[in-house]
Amino acid sequence: MFNDSSRYAKQKTVEVRLENGRTANAVTLRRIPPTDGVITEVKGGDRLDVTALRKYKNSTMFWHVADANTELQANDLVKSEPPENALVSPLVRTILVPEK
Repeated sequence: MFNDSSRYAKQKTVEVRLENGRTANAVTLRRIPPTDGVITEVKGGDRLDVTALRKYKNSTMFWHVADANTELQANDLVKSEPPENALVSPLVRTILVPEK
């Protein structure tokens, strides 16, 4: 169901009954353990897949960074609006990039 590098590859699936009587397969919740890593600055325009490629040599492992920061929507870690005033520097945030 999931590719081997997916965060859900080893998760159990369960069959659930929907309101309309049909059934569907669902993935069970994952428990995210505390993670050690390196605090890294990100700015607007930075991308987690590029961060993962630099760190792990595999861009599809961006979800490790999302998990370390307990973010369900991985791209929300780097999303920011550009400042209206060009003289103002863009928002800089820090995220945890796990060792793996």
